Parts: sequence; C-alpha cells; structure tokens
Amino acid sequence: MNEQNKFKISNDVFIIPLLFVFIIWFVYWIEIKFGFNFNKFGVLPRSISGLKGVLFTHFIHSDTKHLLHNSVPLLVLLMGLMYFYRKVALKVLIIGGVVTGLLTWVIGRESYHIGASGIVYLLFSFVFFSGIIKRHYRLVAMSLVTIFLYGSMIWYVFPIKEGMSWEGHLAGFITGILMALAYRKIGLVKEKYVFSQTEFDDMFDEEGNYIEPEIDEEISDEVEVNFRVNYMYKEKKEEE
Repeated sequence: MNEQNKFKISNDVFIIPLLFVFIIWFVYWIEIKFGFNFNKFGVLPRSISGLKGVLFTHFIHSDTKHLLHNSVPLLVLLMGLMYFYRKVALKVLIIGGVVTGLLTWVIGRESYHIGASGIVYLLFSFVFFSGIIKRHYRLVAMSLVTIFLYGSMIWYVFPIKEGMSWEGHLAGFITGILMALAYRKIGLVKEKYVFSQTEFDDMFDEEGNYIEPEIDEEISDEVEVNFRVNYMYKEKKEEE
C-alpha cells in the first residue's frame, strides 16, 4: 500500500466519530427524558462496585454544558485518529478507554468520575505525541494543529478547577503517551533514506580508497597480441 492510499478517506473517518457522539447524546437524552441519574455508573475509585464505571463512565455526563464541551473536541480528534491512524484507531479508542478508566479508578478521589473527557485527553495525547515520535511530516502537521486547537487543555490535568475530574484527564493523557510509544512502529513512520549501491561505489573501499581492478594475465596477453602492429619493410629498388 503506497502512501497515497493510506490517506484515502473512508466512511469510518466520519461514521465512528459521529456514532460515538450520537451515543453520548442519546444516553444523556434518556436521563433527561425518563428522569434517570446514571452518575452511579461512573468510576468510583478503589471500590469494587466502582469498576463498572471503567466501561460506562465515558458515556455519562452531568449536564448539557459538560456534554457540549466534550462533544466538539471528541468529534474532531476522533476524525483525526481515524484518518491518520486508521490501522490502530479502534485499538487506541477501546483499549485506551479501558486503561484510562482503570487508571482513574486507581488515582482518583473518592467520588464518581464521569464524562468523555478522559477519551478526549487520550486522543489529544496520542495524536500529538505519536506524530512527534514517528516524525512523518503529515503526522507532525497534525500534531501541530492539535496543540494549536487544544493546547490549553494541558492545564486541566492539574487540580485547578473545583468539581472537575482532573484525575480522569491525567489518566487519559498518560494513557495516550503510553499508546503512542506502543504503536510507534505501526502505520506511517519517517523512512530513512537508503543510498543504492552503484558500480561507481564498488570502485572504492569503506574508507574511500580507490580499488584497482584485477586483470586476468591471459586476457591481458591476448589483448596485447591483438593490438601488436606488424611492420613489413620493402626495399626500394634503385633507379636504373
């Protein structure tokens, strides 16, 4: 597969991000419509019952503002993931989501942690660091776009805002780095230029010294005979 085909747009680039965003909105609609409260399905750190949140936390949101703040970056970053990293995109999303939830369960405060922001930080971290590590010019460009659009998010991996799960953000950020390292050799990477060996290169050794060609003596003698010039002398008759 050449590089042009690797960047061919497929339906998955749009379907999966839109489906994920649709699901989190649909879950929130069910809560509002039927008066449910799904917060108890979030991550409750160091609690056995709270482990169920490892799977469900990313689909639960506290209010419309919380949902809106996650929806746009989630859509943009997921589309970037599906387009530039299609070979590992689903692994990053699924495995990364589970690891983020588990890490939040380990380091989080004793409170329910909910929201797709852990996934957002996972995607942000993976896309940025993966492009830098692989050093492919298109992936580096995507990394720069990511940091330009969402670089300010980095501050929210610290406890600077009350009521915000900075632990979930930090868990996603760390997981993204780990997955960028794990998949650094898969997909597009910067290719090292390899010089092709030519006949001219064979005329020199590893230190750049000229190698005199070996000539077969028999061939040399034959060539010498073939190029030997035979002269015939004819006496000039004296004029009578």
